[in-house]
Amino acid sequence: MPNSLLIKKKIREFDKKISVSGDKSISIRWVLLASLASGVSKAQNLLISKDVQAAISAVRKLGIKVIVRDKFCRIYGNGLNGFKYKKNLTINAENSGTLGRLILGFLINTTNPIKLVGDQSLSKRDFKRVSDPLSKFGAIIKLKNKKNLPLVIQGSKNLKPISYLEKKGSAQCKSSVIFAGLRTKGTTIIKAKKSRNHTELMCKYLGLPVSVKSNKNYDEIKVKKVKKIKPFDYKIPSDISSSAFFIVLTVLSKNSKLVIKNVNINHSRIGVIQILKKMGADIVFKNQKTYKGENIADIQIRGGKTLNAINCPSKLNSGAIDEFLVIFLVAAKAKGISYFKDLTELNQKESPRLKWGNKILNKIGIKNIVTESTIKIYGNPNLELKKQIIIKNYLKDHRVFMTGIIAALSFGGKWEIHDKDSIKTSFPNFLNIINELKKND
Repeated sequence: MPNSLLIKKKIREFDKKISVSGDKSISIRWVLLASLASGVSKAQNLLISKDVQAAISAVRKLGIKVIVRDKFCRIYGNGLNGFKYKKNLTINAENSGTLGRLILGFLINTTNPIKLVGDQSLSKRDFKRVSDPLSKFGAIIKLKNKKNLPLVIQGSKNLKPISYLEKKGSAQCKSSVIFAGLRTKGTTIIKAKKSRNHTELMCKYLGLPVSVKSNKNYDEIKVKKVKKIKPFDYKIPSDISSSAFFIVLTVLSKNSKLVIKNVNINHSRIGVIQILKKMGADIVFKNQKTYKGENIADIQIRGGKTLNAINCPSKLNSGAIDEFLVIFLVAAKAKGISYFKDLTELNQKESPRLKWGNKILNKIGIKNIVTESTIKIYGNPNLELKKQIIIKNYLKDHRVFMTGIIAALSFGGKWEIHDKDSIKTSFPNFLNIINELKKND
């Protein structure tokens, strides 16, 4: 099949240095904030994926000039009130939950109704979790089935600050409310379960009226109306979620060594590193530095170490929520029984990923027991495959596709993995890097 990939053998040992694409979370946030800045902002190493392109298309529809050349992007912001709210406007978030939810926070003052749509996968995801708090500001939001896309948002000129409890650990919902608070007179107060904090760090770097008081399990965030956003340049660091696939491939590849350059190691994003190190993986941060509030480092991984099972602490979940599918592959090869709990949020992604973790493990012959929120994985350190495996019908979830590739290269067997175009969502360069690592073959 033209849109599927065949893999017939394991990867051989490798010793490489690579760079992965720009951080998707930061790329989308930069596009949105730069569009409301007063002047021209520039980005280097912007992730040119379908999700980020959807963000660029969205701000263009709102009247913002954007020029893209390779990974370099220039945005001509028109100021806080620079969006043009035309009649009969439809914004397509494509597959991006980050874009779909975050942009609603900026649209709560729209003078005309705006329709927000998405692809088949995004249209199944829960938007009530963000429409509920945004409605309290004064916006009117009508959802399909009171939960899903498409939705229509009608803004208000008399926005009122709110108090909001975010208890799921959703950075998207938290960020959307922060952006809404920046448009609202008075003080919006958010009590948020710990989650990735790129929005807060970017706001701090820009000097916006967002303050954060960090407690053990929650952050208290206060947001006031912003007067002006200054234009800002950003060299986007590499994405830890994209890096995770190559980290796991190296961990599972005997005698292999890999260095991934200039990766964002924000403390709210390195759950995958913390989990793998607890399991015995050899992973080290080199050349650490701080860039505009974000922690950056080269990540060095040495493969072939003895891997042990883990009873994974729930506190690491939010920092690894996008990486659990490949973490499950490490548990499949580990000695002992691994247990992961409180993973309900995993089924709220592009596909029901906890269920897909169970399916992939079943296909490779690894015993596992799954519930709505937990999975127990019975590891086999001698795992070696010779059978044929087909991965398809997974709602074109890019992370399922990439997890299948890593499993095929790590465990052997003959794999047919469908919908390779799915990687265009977040990591168009993924297969090019895989081919670079395979050049030792």
